[in-house]
Amino acid sequence: MLTYKIHLNKEAEGGYTVSVPALPGCITYGETVDEAISMAKEAIELYIEELRERGETIPDDRNTLEYSLTLEEI
Repeated sequence: MLTYKIHLNKEAEGGYTVSVPALPGCITYGETVDEAISMAKEAIELYIEELRERGETIPDDRNTLEYSLTLEEI
């Protein structure tokens, strides 16, 4: 089982751009959150398939901790 964190960024013109930090260049888009997540799953699967075909290591986020910091504006 592979685990990936995804970042969904709401776009000003609508929809969401999704990036996968563990997979550089793995970026997709969806009109809704659900569509964006579905598109991310598909993009990740295709990315992994390509890595396997090349015989490359498949990274994931199993051992990655994530934390959000909130700072006051200066």
